[in-house]
Amino acid sequence: MTVRARAIRRIRFITTVILTVAVLLVLRLYQVQVLHHNDYLARAERQYVYTVQDVYDRGTIFLTTREGERVSAATVQAGFVLAVDPTLIGNVERAWTTVAPHVDIDEATFKTRATLPNRTYVELDQTVSDTSADAIAEADITGLHLYKNQWRYYPGDTLAARTIGFTGFDESSPYPTGRYGLERFYDSVLSRNPESLSVNFFAEIFSTLGDYLATETETPKKEGHIVTTLEPTVSRLLQQVLLDTNEQWGSTVTGGIIMDPKTGSIYALDVVPTFNLNARQGASIEDFRNPLVENVYEMGSIIKPLTVAAGIDAGAISPATTYYDSGKLELDTFTIGNFDGRGRGTVNMQEVLNQSLNTGVAFIVDTMGKNRFREYFLKLKLGSETGIDLPNEAFGLVSNLDSPRDIEYATASFGQGIALTPVATVRALSALANGGRLVTPHLVSAIEYEDGTQHEVVYPNDTQVFTPETSETISRMLTEVVDDALQGGAVALPNHTIAAKTGTAQIADSVNGGYYDDRFLHSFFGYFPAYEPEFLIFLYTVEPKGVRYASETLTDPFMELTRFLINYYAIAPDR
Repeated sequence: MTVRARAIRRIRFITTVILTVAVLLVLRLYQVQVLHHNDYLARAERQYVYTVQDVYDRGTIFLTTREGERVSAATVQAGFVLAVDPTLIGNVERAWTTVAPHVDIDEATFKTRATLPNRTYVELDQTVSDTSADAIAEADITGLHLYKNQWRYYPGDTLAARTIGFTGFDESSPYPTGRYGLERFYDSVLSRNPESLSVNFFAEIFSTLGDYLATETETPKKEGHIVTTLEPTVSRLLQQVLLDTNEQWGSTVTGGIIMDPKTGSIYALDVVPTFNLNARQGASIEDFRNPLVENVYEMGSIIKPLTVAAGIDAGAISPATTYYDSGKLELDTFTIGNFDGRGRGTVNMQEVLNQSLNTGVAFIVDTMGKNRFREYFLKLKLGSETGIDLPNEAFGLVSNLDSPRDIEYATASFGQGIALTPVATVRALSALANGGRLVTPHLVSAIEYEDGTQHEVVYPNDTQVFTPETSETISRMLTEVVDDALQGGAVALPNHTIAAKTGTAQIADSVNGGYYDDRFLHSFFGYFPAYEPEFLIFLYTVEPKGVRYASETLTDPFMELTRFLINYYAIAPDR
């Protein structure tokens, strides 16, 4: 065999060996990184390895100040994970003294984790700040380790917690996703895909090449940040007023909405009891839900202005129309009466609002006809979703408006027998203030995308329910309620007109039927200036203790918010 032939033979042998080794290596990598990926990952994490989460990211939720400046309500904060290796830790007492000011765990938990047998990696805290990390690192405690981390952070803590919502894990994704509130509703905009930043080469080759080919021409998801209409100072004051009211009267729930009735832009939307978005331990699922959107209530007498407006708009009554009030009314073998059971004799429609007379609004329904009355309430979409940009919005329960019985329409006229979400109630009441239009209550004004573009969110202004003339007439009547009737006119402001109405509704007994005699839902709404309104305030409180009427529980909170908004936004006098 010639020298050349021997050389070619050796080259072929070496090439075969290299190719064989390469094939075996690729097969082994495929086995480790694809077929047994989860097994090895779990084994590694049980021993020591920590998966750095530098790639975690999520869009910001902004509040908007009265000056138009943006303030973060939800953002991503960078810091460190603090972990311990129990096999290396020496003086546990010294280690605890070092980390105690910087970690969110108690001494017993720390010592338990720091002394676990057969463990080399145990996490102590995932949200250690840069300053705390520097202090811990400077102590140079053997067995303590710090790893970079990022997490969702809410600078306002409890501020509008049920509205902002929060992120969490579920079975659909290995990364945090929006679970409640705006975080959930706008999750597709706010979420980021960490896998797009860190790709496993071999896993992609073997398992997702087909996906890449199949989706090569798909439009990528646009990621961004959301800008809300929520004003931070207004939101903070609303929350404090709600907390004070809830505590003063021992209520189960107290909530409120402050909105521009002309546009539907919401300045504040909150419910108490509340919780801390950054420390949710101990809070229940019920604490996370938003009853302003998800619950329905029989609202009581704040519905009466809608009935009066319907009667005026239909031409059935005017403010001067009179009827004889005997204090009670017999319909379909049922008796309805005024809140105090007394008759007032001959009274006009203004007194129906001033004195909140159930018989008066029942008279309006009888005069205009129940079919026409139903048409107005259905045009107000009391049983529909409003389209507010929050999850799990409930439908109102208004099936009583399909009944042939007169009693159902009479009770609906003063807010009993039909159940509405607070946000649907606010939408309907705004039509009294804004010239008769339905608006779409909303929280987000713009979406700022990562590519530098911005989308201004436009919401529909739907049906014209009442004429502008009806809106002006009912506003005049509700202003007279404040000037003359609400606490005898004592809360009226000398320089600003306010249109308002209280509501007191008995709470239905779901077990025995009928209504409780000692359980009430109190509500209050008002808007100002009455003829060019900039704000509508809605408040409600459920089962206040030791008090019967909403004028007693909610007048002062409403006026506190009203005076603040007039001063804060420098609203010019209108009288």
